[in-house]
Amino acid sequence: MTVPHSTTAIVIGAGLSGLAAATELRARNIPITILEASDRVADPWRARHPKLRLNIHRHFARLPGHHTPRNPDTFLPRDAVVDYLSEYASQFDADIHFETRVLSIRREDDIWQIETNRGIYFSAHLIVATGREKVPDMPVWPGMEEFGGQIIHAADFGDPNEYDGKNVLVIGAGNSGTDVLNHLSRSNPAQVWVSVRHGPSILPSRVFGFSLQRLANLFTLFPKWSLDPIFSIMQRAFFGNLRRHGLRRHVMGGGSRMLKDGVTFALDDGFVSALKSGRFAAVSETIGFSPYAVELASGRKIHADVVICATGYRADLDELFGHLGALDNKGYPLHPMGQEDPQNPGLWFTGYGLLFQGFFHAAGISANRIANHIETRANASSQVQSSGRLPQGTSQYVQSLDGAGR
Repeated sequence: MTVPHSTTAIVIGAGLSGLAAATELRARNIPITILEASDRVADPWRARHPKLRLNIHRHFARLPGHHTPRNPDTFLPRDAVVDYLSEYASQFDADIHFETRVLSIRREDDIWQIETNRGIYFSAHLIVATGREKVPDMPVWPGMEEFGGQIIHAADFGDPNEYDGKNVLVIGAGNSGTDVLNHLSRSNPAQVWVSVRHGPSILPSRVFGFSLQRLANLFTLFPKWSLDPIFSIMQRAFFGNLRRHGLRRHVMGGGSRMLKDGVTFALDDGFVSALKSGRFAAVSETIGFSPYAVELASGRKIHADVVICATGYRADLDELFGHLGALDNKGYPLHPMGQEDPQNPGLWFTGYGLLFQGFFHAAGISANRIANHIETRANASSQVQSSGRLPQGTSQYVQSLDGAGR
């Protein structure tokens, strides 16, 4: 029989946001346990294609209580991210319960009850950090099952050289789509098409060797209303009129898309040059498949050997948290950056909000916010316990959990 496990705070997910939150909590002597479904940290990063690089400068890729990554590359490669997170996680030792998959969540008498494949956990605070991009989002188009070519998600891109000599259609030119197209621009496919509904918000990764992402702190100082025209002017200045090459502007500006919809800027590192030179071609939206072709909204048919769907990712939170009223209509947390959910006291989400500085920086802000709130709550509980008084309607069990380890 499995003995229930009780602690002040449970963190679901041993990725960068979960580890950052756990670090800040431990710094305040708040007992925590991390639940991780896989058998190691950084598993989603290990699954990404080997040529993947961050689109944030390494200067912003530091987590709380740890050094900046020592890798010399401006934009960290996948393996450097994995190494950094593995080193960061080594400080937790037994506090991470690996191969522990959460099956259900419910709250009873001010306590979160987390059912897992390895038993039941109880905590006063539940921090959810399973990742904004947990599951590849693959749309379903008519005729996909009959298509004779290969259809993959951008997450499974692999080695760019595998596409040499092949006709490749990339669906989507957002962040992940542009990443794929950048890599293909440095290999030798026979033909590359990019199928888009709207053009991306795109900036060069470097200008005269300088990374524009280093200006992220500056961008945060501008009024929100000014961001769309600023980025539009920058895109036009660096790339000219991309409409001439088939990339229309999105109805929303780049700043609005990131702040409202969580769609980050794409960083060009070869894609635009290949498009302008005619090596790549932009085509209209994909609407379906036939056995031998991809059908476009324009009526054109593309005969592709490989179709790469750069169609984004999902947080996949609905099954566990949909019943709590904590998610918006797209399945993302209503309070994504370490704010306590007012409808669900003791429930915190981290790793689901975006900042110009990137998700490492956002993880640090959220972690600090969560830890400060929980510490304040724990201090208040300790004072109440020492006075011998309990607030009306407050569980004694919550008081004991919040005061644990202090």
